[in-house]
Amino acid sequence: MSINASTNNAYDFSFEDSKNNKIALKDYKDKVVMIVNTASKCGFTNQYADLEKLYKKYKDKGLVIIAVPSNDFANQEPGSNKDIQEFCKINYGVTFPVVKKVPVKGNDAHPFYKYAREKLGFFAAPKWNFHKYLIDKNGNLVDYYYSTTSPMSKKVINKIDNLLKVSN
Repeated sequence: MSINASTNNAYDFSFEDSKNNKIALKDYKDKVVMIVNTASKCGFTNQYADLEKLYKKYKDKGLVIIAVPSNDFANQEPGSNKDIQEFCKINYGVTFPVVKKVPVKGNDAHPFYKYAREKLGFFAAPKWNFHKYLIDKNGNLVDYYYSTTSPMSKKVINKIDNLLKVSN
């Protein structure tokens, strides 16, 4: 999908899982969604543990986490989609969706990432692995967090709590 005036919010985008099934963000209406670009060989890879902890804590309250593997930063995600799935499950017990590996920066970036940069500005674009975006219950891209921000940090938890409390 190209980014244009008809792109209203994050619900206009989708990813593919490792079995080529479409994961449409619009299917998560009325949920809070965190999108995180990930890599298996990064100094921040241990954030998978906190992402899983966050997911377990909030999934029944309406939080969805989607990991988006990317090899854009220092070739830190060299594995195949199958390798990535196995790595996440074996090493971190990941139960949230981990989609197919895609570019998240530059001209070849996945359309969601182009949209996020256009919507939130240059500084909101991923500068490294484990960059996080939050989408509210209505599909609005509302915030982002750099790689250095833990998924379990107070500011992330407070924002998720507030977004989950907001009714439509």
